[in-house]
Amino acid sequence: MSTSAQHQVSCGGGKISDSMQVMAKHKGCGTIGGSGKASCGSQAGISNLPNEIWEKVKNHPCYSEEAHHHYARMHVAVAPACNIQCNYCNRKYDCANESRPGIVSEKLTPEQAAKKVLAVASAIPQMSVVGVAGPGDPLANPDKTFKTFELVNKLAPDIKLCLSTNGLALADHVDTIARLKVDHVTITINMIDPEIGAKIYPWIFYRHKRYTGIEAATILSSRQLQGLEMLTARGILCKVNSVMIPGINDRHLVEVNKAVKSRGAFLHNVMPLISSPEHGTVFGLRGQRGPTAQEVTALQDSCESEMNMMRHCRQCRADAVGLLGEDRGAEFTMEKIMAMDIKYDEQARKEYQAKVEKARITKLAAKQDELAGLASASSEIKVLVAVATKGSGLINQHFGHAKEFQIYELSTSGAKFVGHRPIHPYCQGGYGEENKLEIAIGAIKDCHAVFVSKVGGCPKAELIKAGIEPVDQYACEFIDGSAIAWFKLYLDKVNEGKIKHVERVDPAARHNALISAA
Repeated sequence: MSTSAQHQVSCGGGKISDSMQVMAKHKGCGTIGGSGKASCGSQAGISNLPNEIWEKVKNHPCYSEEAHHHYARMHVAVAPACNIQCNYCNRKYDCANESRPGIVSEKLTPEQAAKKVLAVASAIPQMSVVGVAGPGDPLANPDKTFKTFELVNKLAPDIKLCLSTNGLALADHVDTIARLKVDHVTITINMIDPEIGAKIYPWIFYRHKRYTGIEAATILSSRQLQGLEMLTARGILCKVNSVMIPGINDRHLVEVNKAVKSRGAFLHNVMPLISSPEHGTVFGLRGQRGPTAQEVTALQDSCESEMNMMRHCRQCRADAVGLLGEDRGAEFTMEKIMAMDIKYDEQARKEYQAKVEKARITKLAAKQDELAGLASASSEIKVLVAVATKGSGLINQHFGHAKEFQIYELSTSGAKFVGHRPIHPYCQGGYGEENKLEIAIGAIKDCHAVFVSKVGGCPKAELIKAGIEPVDQYACEFIDGSAIAWFKLYLDKVNEGKIKHVERVDPAARHNALISAA
């Protein structure tokens, strides 16, 4: 890299804020939770975090796993241009049937985006966060991005603001981000080794010049880490996204995890590469495979010893609307919004969200009651269970209607969310499709049980045949408490010799922690 380029990317950053230093001591979060790990990204409560941090994350569905059951988010697509090229990205527009980053159906002006925010927030009172995540990079479109935030701040001051960036231009805009009270910033960091970065990024466009290869990756990495340090010095919460690319950066991401933790990152989200050839990405056309669910979990487990991991990411579209895992964007096209009579009622939204918080307290109490009954149990047994849910932390979905299963690990420590498995619904229009049933069961073949509100006779028989217990007696009850109650009964049966515990998880795939190649 040239001397001038080296000067341009030299890291300053400054001192990490006091609250960030406190969180860094606890793996990026607050105090240690009941599971023996910090819990900001999983099931944090007000007792787990400093109050100022809790207020920022309690209703942010991406920064709190527990919150994502109750609160919705929306992305506004005001940033079409990008300043880097990623081998895993192909930003197709007007693609309503795909759900992945970089995809939008409509690009918006800041004024259109602000009106859409008011419409969505009025119709979905639990929508608590507005983010700009593309379809390009928000900071490659700073005027549009910041104008959008200014308008939302003025028209809907109760809504949190969120930004997702590749980090190349981040250090140039930290002052503006802080001024506009953007309290949450996500940075995609896939490497800290430029030789690995050169395999992921063909080029970057930085300070009016195009860079390629190792030089491009060196500049990008330095700028990303500099921006992260500068944000955490301001007390801004930072989540780091990393795309797991088998054979390229999978083992290296353990080192990335250590690097971002040391710079004050709040949460680390390791996501699987999406590499289907039909998406037209470089990796997809080359045949680069994505990781298995077991490989992703093993890497997350390895990194979790350093800091807390986000395990509930859905790799959202750049115009996503609704709860994580659902997309209500089709309800809020600009054509429909222009015909709406929008009456934004901030007080009504606050009252609705107060009811949500009461439900969360009830859910937590139910969980604590079941945990108390588990306190005297002594067992090394751990099992995975799948849950069909439409949200609100409830077991409230029919097996055949599920588009995904949420996966929990149960042990004497309680219920721990470990990920989700997307599927195609087995039942369409009242009819079950045999091939989709086989795929759905295959997606949870390492689980001992699946919790549902209802399940038909045919899938029930096939689940039992596959060694998976269909559980419908907890329909419309809270997930955590119900799962713990079932696990207590399971342990009782094992201890009484009524059943024999069979390990359904492949230890090599699930528990063999990945180590750095360095």
